[in-house]
Amino acid sequence: MIPKNLLFIACASLLASAALAQHTDQETREDIARHRAMAAAHEGAAKCLEAGKGEKVCLQELQAACKGLALGKYCGMRHAH
Repeated sequence: MIPKNLLFIACASLLASAALAQHTDQETREDIARHRAMAAAHEGAAKCLEAGKGEKVCLQELQAACKGLALGKYCGMRHAH
């Protein structure tokens, strides 16, 4: 039988090594591009609201601009109203 302490240490080591895994340069570049695309989509939503188009229309435009970029209907960002 494996002692519980040893099992805990083994699991903790696996989790720590996974957390320390580094992104490749390509993955980092893809993350940067995704963040910039999300920022542009949010800037477009802000300009849409400034133009007075209304929250419903602007949210639809944001969702279209963000399709495939982020999770949720707020393009990865949600704030209180």
